[in-house]
Amino acid sequence: MNDLPPYPPIDPTTFDLIVIGTGLPESIVAAAASTASKSVLHLDPNPFYGSHFSSLSLTDFPSFLTSHSLSTSPSPQSNGHHNFTVLDFATRPLYSSLDISSFSPHLLHQHSRKFNIDVAGPRVFFCADKSIDLMLKSGASQYLEFKSIDATFLGDDKGNLWSVPDSRAAIFKDKSLGLMEKNQLMRFFKLVQGHLAGEQGIKISEEDLQSPFVDFLNKMGLPPKIKSFILYAIAMVDYDQEDVGVCRDLLKTKDGIDQLALYNASVGRFPNALGALIYPIYGQGELSQAFCRRAAVKGCLYVLRMPVTALLVDKDNGCYKGVRLASGQDLFSKKLILDPSFTVPLPLGSSPPHPLQEKFPLCSLRDDRGKVARGICITKNSLKPEISNFLVVYPPRSLFPEQVTSIRLLQIGSNLAVCPADMFVLYISALCNDDDQGKKLLHSVMNTLLTVPVSINSESNAAVQSETAESSFTAQSDAGEGKPTLLWSALYIQELTLGQVEFICSAPMPDGKLNYNDLVDVTVKFFEEIYRNEEFFPEASSEFSEDDGGIALET
Repeated sequence: MNDLPPYPPIDPTTFDLIVIGTGLPESIVAAAASTASKSVLHLDPNPFYGSHFSSLSLTDFPSFLTSHSLSTSPSPQSNGHHNFTVLDFATRPLYSSLDISSFSPHLLHQHSRKFNIDVAGPRVFFCADKSIDLMLKSGASQYLEFKSIDATFLGDDKGNLWSVPDSRAAIFKDKSLGLMEKNQLMRFFKLVQGHLAGEQGIKISEEDLQSPFVDFLNKMGLPPKIKSFILYAIAMVDYDQEDVGVCRDLLKTKDGIDQLALYNASVGRFPNALGALIYPIYGQGELSQAFCRRAAVKGCLYVLRMPVTALLVDKDNGCYKGVRLASGQDLFSKKLILDPSFTVPLPLGSSPPHPLQEKFPLCSLRDDRGKVARGICITKNSLKPEISNFLVVYPPRSLFPEQVTSIRLLQIGSNLAVCPADMFVLYISALCNDDDQGKKLLHSVMNTLLTVPVSINSESNAAVQSETAESSFTAQSDAGEGKPTLLWSALYIQELTLGQVEFICSAPMPDGKLNYNDLVDVTVKFFEEIYRNEEFFPEASSEFSEDDGGIALET
């Protein structure tokens, strides 16, 4: 029995598509390809589904980030078969400046397996999202359940959380708005709704639609507070729209109206949803699993805990042939999709331009689109008494003068099965240019809303929870009266990488958005480039209704 290989052989050995990594884009493409009757093998070196889109326990979370914070060189391989060349995989670091601190280690260790921590948080779904429509169309929705996000707030540097008036009823109830502000906001929403409905005499001009959205809001005479609500808490804009010098993504009025339309269509789509936003029970990692389960139903073969070590290339024409597993087995396919951490270094001694570099652009590192700073905090008290699940947006310049991007915070409670009872998980994110800027953005929110105990053993750039003494936590618990006290935190910077479509395809990393709409668009294009003659989840193939009854939403 001891002579058995550590990994069982996979049979068959030839497929239409091999996918490595069970991140959300890879899982959607695997499900779509399986639905199109392609033979698909889906591998993941991890013992869980989701990869960079997973939800992990408090024990597994640091290990995963650490394993993807270092670059690895390829291991020596034999030259392989006489028909092909073996190119060893290497991995690139996708996370940096990892800083994990635990201020109540014994309490958290006791409940560590009760946490489902999102690697790519904060994330929510608008009820009218493309991703919701995709789940309904593909049948993945039958494997998911959601709960409503109770409210959305706008934050400031004083620790105030101002309710976002996103409906007529909310506008009338909002005590922070004066009568004039309420009337201005009502007139604006009436104009937008009339324009979208095509009402006679109510239309936004084409000139205005092509102008910057912030200019249109100024033209409507809206005050700064109302503009912040619309731009950053409803349209969910990232960059300071008032400062053209730093704004990388100036929103046009047409796109701003589309965002308002999405928000408006989301409110009331599901009877049990209190507002526009919902969140999956057990965490965002359930989404990848749902598409993997859908793919498996359609015939996709799944193997977890299966490392892939090398690429197989035809010696004669330089084209992709297959992959080599850690077990030594060689598998072959027409197409290959890789987790974004994989790279294929050029053979030693080669000088660019190497002929393989034209065939496989992964031989060189891809360009990054920037970085996103992510923070996760665990507390025993809610930021807002009586409310468990809500979103907070900090517009640019709202916390300190150099803040040029929005910062988003999502609080999730135990009723969503992501943490033990009487605890809360806070996800924070912001786009950034470098690690120092990203950490400053995260700390600005934490210092505004939380009491952070003094850590005597905080660990940086390591997946080791600081063994801060329990007495230190107790001594600091009364500091910052009215603020929840931090029990545990993880701060890290994630690379933003684009997907790439060639003979070898590289999947994208999670983006810096709050929802999945942009990622769904990229994934659809991804599939259409790989299989140009196949329909993406054809209507006839789905035995599931696309009506709203296909989404399970708990009250």
